[in-house]
Amino acid sequence: MLEDKVTERTHELKNAFFQIEEKNLEITDSISYALRIQRAILPPLSDFDKLMSDQFVLYKPKDIVAGDFYWFNEIEGKYLFAVGDCTGHGVPGAMVSVVCVGALNRSIREFGLSKPSDILDKTRELVLETFEKSEEDVKDGMDISLCSWDERTGELEFSGANNNLYLVKGSEISEIKADKQPIGKYEYAKPFVNHAMKLEKDTCVYIFSDGFADQFGGEKGKKMKYKAFRELLVQNMALPMSVQLKELDEKFDNWKGEFEQVDDVCVIGVRV
Repeated sequence: MLEDKVTERTHELKNAFFQIEEKNLEITDSISYALRIQRAILPPLSDFDKLMSDQFVLYKPKDIVAGDFYWFNEIEGKYLFAVGDCTGHGVPGAMVSVVCVGALNRSIREFGLSKPSDILDKTRELVLETFEKSEEDVKDGMDISLCSWDERTGELEFSGANNNLYLVKGSEISEIKADKQPIGKYEYAKPFVNHAMKLEKDTCVYIFSDGFADQFGGEKGKKMKYKAFRELLVQNMALPMSVQLKELDEKFDNWKGEFEQVDDVCVIGVRV
């Protein structure tokens, strides 16, 4: 009878609805758990304030959790700071970031390394060890910019995996190239290069993931690209770092407009 069929169909729909609700709850719980883990590995921004007084961290995850992360530490009187960009975003990216941050921390605490290139070499080794324990062929990893600042000597050291460094002094900007290789499995892996340089007072140092420059937006819905990103940094370099943070945040949101955010965004700026 029609009434029986309607009742049966209604019952089926209710069961399907409850199953979807259960799946949504499982997904939400997984994201919440990933967020708790990520919050535990990201250092408090107040710790960075204690290390370096004139700086900012712009952190805009695409989703609730992110594959991008910021990191800082101190060893032997040197201040270390980094921006990492792990494979993917959301929960998968966040889980890779847990492995990569753990490897960075071990490089410092367990192996006592302070030279950026040595830290990246050891971090890669530890990340590969972790992923090799998997039965699957894991190709995840990260790009990263890592700096070490010695306030006593005025020397900055830098080493990078695919992510470059910008230095801005007055109206001039210079770019220090990273090695074109990731932290992770890579056929042509080689030791990371260490760049050391003396910096003049009032030089601004910027490290970043690719999320800012890769964002689609503007009137034509195109990528911002690095040229516009560099111009923005030069325009704002004379401003206090706290104001630069606000300017970058607003510029990103204005550029993005109604477009979806395409990737995680992380930028660190430091005035020495």
